[in-house]
Amino acid sequence: MLAAVLTVGVFASATPPLQAQPASPPGCPPVPQPPGTEQVEVAREAARDRGFLWRISKGGHSSYLYGTLHVGKLEWAPPGPTLRRALAEAEVLALELDVTDPATLRKLQDALARQPSDPSVAPELRERLVQETQHACLPRGALDDQKLAAQALSLVVLAARWEGLDAVYGQEFVLANHARSRGMPIVALETVDEQVAALLPGTAAEAGRFIQQALDQLRSGAARRASRRLAQAWAGGRLDELAHYEQWCECVAGDEDRQLLRRLNDDRNPAMASRIERLHNRGRPVFAGVGALHMTGPKALPALLRQRGFRVERVEFAP
Repeated sequence: MLAAVLTVGVFASATPPLQAQPASPPGCPPVPQPPGTEQVEVAREAARDRGFLWRISKGGHSSYLYGTLHVGKLEWAPPGPTLRRALAEAEVLALELDVTDPATLRKLQDALARQPSDPSVAPELRERLVQETQHACLPRGALDDQKLAAQALSLVVLAARWEGLDAVYGQEFVLANHARSRGMPIVALETVDEQVAALLPGTAAEAGRFIQQALDQLRSGAARRASRRLAQAWAGGRLDELAHYEQWCECVAGDEDRQLLRRLNDDRNPAMASRIERLHNRGRPVFAGVGALHMTGPKALPALLRQRGFRVERVEFAP
């Protein structure tokens, strides 16, 4: 379940701006470096559309719904021509959370601090967390300001670096920075508390199993494999492959895991669909960017918006 955070969670996006860092030592995942002007220009000139886009229409005007990935690569960051046109038509950007807003990030830290305490987590799991932190080539204690479940989730996100994927190139940053450059308002479709409640265990009793699963996925390589396949499916526009995530993620061993995945994904969609509808009904075209897994399943956002009276049309990207 945890690799799904790459398409549905704020943890992949709550990362500081890209800064120059020492090159990764041997045996460590690559650390992204600030691109040079020439690299940025090359990426822009070669930009093509990735992800999933729908035009949603009701009440005499249209908005857009876009399935995002919260991690990425430099070459994936610039929007392609179809996305640029859709963004140019929009007057409001709606994201799960505005990950460029300092106030939002402060609320995130406050919400994480209120998570259940950790005394019941077994010493063996604590030591494995330390080992995985070292394997990620983070300094010892780098995650100590987070509760243990949040540390485990952060490590799963950081494992995507082994696949050349990083949150600094996530679509939320790209979209938010584009909106700010245009003076376009950015609206959150969720509160910080809502997202943290969906992503992290609600009780100390649940935390042990949650951490165990994360550590097992990291040790076995399942987290990396799922991250790689998620990213490739997103970049290739293969929505049907994402729709079968549960069958290949190596993360659903029984009903409890299945329920956690529903909480992480399906259960959040009705509220987000309602908020997208309210924004659209104000008469200004909206560009709503939401993690791509929210576009799949029995409560997929396109289907929920269709039920609310929208005409929903998939916008096909050029190969």
